[in-house]
Amino acid sequence: MVKVPCQEIVWDIIPAMQAALAAELVSRGVSQIKVAKALSVAPSTVSQYLSGKRGYRIVFDDDIKERIGKLAEDINCGTITEDILGEKFCIICRHLRDCEPCDR
Repeated sequence: MVKVPCQEIVWDIIPAMQAALAAELVSRGVSQIKVAKALSVAPSTVSQYLSGKRGYRIVFDDDIKERIGKLAEDINCGTITEDILGEKFCIICRHLRDCEPCDR
């Protein structure tokens, strides 16, 4: 079965981005409960992200890591709303997809 790009985004890219963002936030002293609320996921999901059981399939380059770090900083400072968080995720995802080699 062919895996369409949307499946890759939903199954691999978004969980990897959330895992990286969760790790950044926790490293900045944010509790797993607050991270779960910020990402609109269950606390158990955050735990799985941090333990490498979920969202581990993609390793990001330095540019994407920097963008996720900036997003974590904005969330930690309280300068980002839920609407803006979704928008920022889309921007990072689009950038990630644009940087990947395309053989189509």
